Formats: sequence, C-alpha cells, structure tokens
Amino acid sequence: MKLQHKFSIGLIECSAPLIALIILTPLVAVAFSLFSGESFAVLKHLSETVLSDYVINSVLLVLGVSFVTLVIGVPTAWLTSVFDFPGCKFFVWALLLPLAFPAYIIAYTYTGVLDYAGPVYSALREFVGRELADQLYFSIRSVPGAILMLGLVLYPYVYLLARAAFLEQSASYIEISRSLGYSLRRVFFRLAVPLARPSIITGLSLALMETLADYGTVQFFGVSTFTTGIFRAFYGFGDPAAAAQLSSMLLLFVVLLIFTERYSRRTIRYHAAGGKRGFEVNIRLHGKRAVLSWLFCALPVFFGFLLPALILLKWSLFDAQWNWARFLQLIWNTFYLAFLAALIAVFFAVILGYAKRASRSKLIHGFISISGMGYAIPGAIVAVGVIVPLVWIDHQMIRLFAAVFDMDVGLILSGSVVALLFAYTVRFLAISLNTVDSGLGKIKPNMDNAARCLGYRAPEILRKIHLPLMKASLLTAFLIVFVDTLKELPATLMLRPFDFNTLAVRAFELASDERLVDAALPSLMIIATGIIPIILLSKTISQEIQVSD
Repeated sequence: MKLQHKFSIGLIECSAPLIALIILTPLVAVAFSLFSGESFAVLKHLSETVLSDYVINSVLLVLGVSFVTLVIGVPTAWLTSVFDFPGCKFFVWALLLPLAFPAYIIAYTYTGVLDYAGPVYSALREFVGRELADQLYFSIRSVPGAILMLGLVLYPYVYLLARAAFLEQSASYIEISRSLGYSLRRVFFRLAVPLARPSIITGLSLALMETLADYGTVQFFGVSTFTTGIFRAFYGFGDPAAAAQLSSMLLLFVVLLIFTERYSRRTIRYHAAGGKRGFEVNIRLHGKRAVLSWLFCALPVFFGFLLPALILLKWSLFDAQWNWARFLQLIWNTFYLAFLAALIAVFFAVILGYAKRASRSKLIHGFISISGMGYAIPGAIVAVGVIVPLVWIDHQMIRLFAAVFDMDVGLILSGSVVALLFAYTVRFLAISLNTVDSGLGKIKPNMDNAARCLGYRAPEILRKIHLPLMKASLLTAFLIVFVDTLKELPATLMLRPFDFNTLAVRAFELASDERLVDAALPSLMIIATGIIPIILLSKTISQEIQVSD
C-alpha cells in the first residue's frame, strides 16, 4: 500500500516539473532570441529612431498611472474602512466595478464622446463659440488621455489591497492615536498608510504591470510604447528576435519597479498588533464631510464604470448596425476559447498545487514557483515566446509528413487555436495556481494522513477528498481565467488563426477603423461577463471579514 502511494506521489512529482518546463518554454525562447545577431540591425534602427519615444512615454505612463491610482485607490479604501456615510456599503463593492472594463474599451468609449467631432465639443462650440471651445479642447488621444483611461480602470488594484490592509490592522491603533491627540488625518498619513505600505505597493505594482502590458489603449491613442514597438518589430519588420529584445527592455521596467520598492524598505519591519482586528471603526460622518466622502467615492464609480457602460448600452441599442449571425459566431469563438483555456489552466494548477502540497523537494517547489510568473509577463511577450518554438515544431512536422506520407499538413500548431491556448495557459496559470493553492491550504494535512490510513492513494485523495472540498476555489479560478481570456488582446491579435475573430479583437478592429459605435456591442458583452468575478471577489472578501470578526 505504501509502495503504491509513493509511486502515485512520484508520478505527480514528476509531472509537475514537466508541466512547469512546458509553461516556461516561451520565456526560454524569448531569452535565447535575445542573443540573435540578425536582430541587432533592427534594434539599432529602432534605437536611432523611436526607442527614446518608447522609453519616455512608458516612464510618463508609469508616473501618471501611479499618481492617479494612488490618489483614488488609497483614500477610497480608507473612507470605506473607517467611516460610515450614506452609500458606504454600496461603494465597498461598487469601487471594484471598473475592473470589468478593459482599458482599451473605456478608451474607445470616451473617445467617441470627447473627441473633437464628438457630442461634447460639438455642443461646446455651439454654446460658447468655436474660438473659445478650441482653446478649451483637451485631446483625449494623448499621453495624459491614456494615463486617465488606464488610471480609471486600474485603481481598484490599489483600492482592494489597501482596504484589505486597513481592515487587517488592529483597531486599537486608531483608539490609542486619538487618545494621544492625533486627528484622523494624522492617523491616516502617519500610521495607517505607512503600515499598509507593502499592500499598497503590491497593488500599485499590479496596476503598473497592466499599464506597461497595455496595447489597445496606447495603439488607439497613437502613443508609442514598448508594446506598440513589439508589434511593429513583429509585424512591420517580421523579426521576432527584435521583438524579444524590446520585450526584455519592457520586463526590465517591471523588475526595476519591484527592486526599487523592496530596496527602499529593506530596513523597515511591519508587525501587526494583537487585540481587536479590523479597522472598520464606523465613525459616523454628517453634513459636509459625509457629502464630500460620498462624492470622492462616487466619482470613480461614475466615470470608471457607470457613464461608459451607459454610453455603450445606448450605442448598442440604438446606433450600432450588426450582422447578428456573425456576432453569434464571435460569441461562440470567444466563449469556447475562454472555456478551454480556463479548463486547461485549472487542470494544470491542480496538478502543480497538489505536487507542491505532497512534495518536500525544494527543486519541485522552485519549478512550481517559476511556472507561476507568467502573469507578470505582458501578453505580447508571451505571444512572441509561444510562436518561436511552435513554428519550429511545425516546420519539423511539415518536413516529416512530406518525406514519409508525401502530405502537406500546414501549420498544425502555430496556425491554429493551439497557439492561443498555449499562450493563455502561460499567461494565466499563475491566477489559477494561486487560487487552487489557497484552497488546498485550507484543508488540514490530518485529512491526508487519515485517508492514507484508510488505503487511499494520492490520486484518490485528490479526487475524492480535496476536489470536493475546494469546489469554490476551483470555480473562482475557472471564472477569473475565463474572463481574463475574454479581455486579452495582444496575444490574441498576434496568434489567432487566419479569419478567426474574438469579441476583443473585433472591438479593436472596429475602433481602429473609427467605427466606435459598432464596437459597442462586443465591448458590452466583455464587460457584462467581466462583472461576474468582481461580484465573486466582493462576496469572498465579505465572507473573510465576517470570519475574521
């Protein structure tokens, strides 16, 4: 019995590094292509022409989005954690709603309204005259416009983690501080924010990684960044190696941000005090303070979700012209692709998560940890890394079938949805792995020991005990990967088969052709689906707060 159990554990331990190596293949391909001498000519040309624009614009986006996300995310997290004012419970989950909007979709929406020929400036010219209206005109298709659009949809990362940090802090801190004569403003700046700094920086890092990975917004606004450069090198020059070199520079930004933050707090230690948990002091606000707090929380929800959603709904119902048969085909393509990607990601995550639980090998744990780094890699980089090995395998298969069977099989892997599914798995495995790992962590090891005493082998323990107990975690992982796949644009654009479209790609194509009204319907479908994991996330947070109380 023990031999059978050890054999089962051995199989799982062997499969985990194999899966991790497959997942790491695109990143290894990118790393090796960096040393391709043929691409240095293209890279030299880019450095002499547009590389400085990529660097400057990327830095400006990072700084601008950092400012917007911090200014919105941290105060709203503090207000909904400490104070009680009209609508506070509504804002606790409503402030997460902008996460349902991909940045490129909110960019299309506001462009249709705020562009020079849009209804806002047309009405302004009629009301105040052309000369004054032109002086007041703000071009949304600019770096500041991109910063605003990205900030509106990415601040929830900071809000979510900052609020969790505030709720985890001991309530005795605020009581002691106020007894020493500290105002709530001083408590916020001198105590709460410094203690929550690790969580705030983590949320900011996630927002900045999404900023640097964005393609749809910056491309539509005509802002040259590393992601647009990667597409230019990949498509314009047909040089994946040059695209990989630009990708490495993009990754350098992310690594530099994380290293700088960790270095800045190398001598700082954070400890939570015991006693009553939760910073939900519920200080009742009245009058002017209540109104200002309500407005500060309402404005991000209104401009980040409600207004663009209403605009898209109006365009979809009254203005857009669509071929419904083609639209249904788009829905089918998108949903079955997202379903398969989520299924594969959760399947691999279960194997890796259980191997991590069952094995004590540091090597296996290292492989599993590295395999989860794909979410930090922009979709454009993952696409470049996926296409290189798959094209090589396809060429070998073409030669083999031509020699043995005298057949032309074509591009079986790189020319089909296999490439897309591979890229999605690499990109989103980290999400499902973290969720599954969290679910497994809630199952006590004593249950494994008891099952082994009853004669269960490792696969049976996983199938009959662990999987039923972690249904909620598996469903959460599935839904999050499903929705992220729906929204993913760069990898889908680069790897989709010929004449194969998804909702995200079609919305991007229509917006690029300035058919913003017609892009509303696929955009609205993506947003409606994206609300599902946000509701799930909000319920999970509420349950955890109730349990901790």
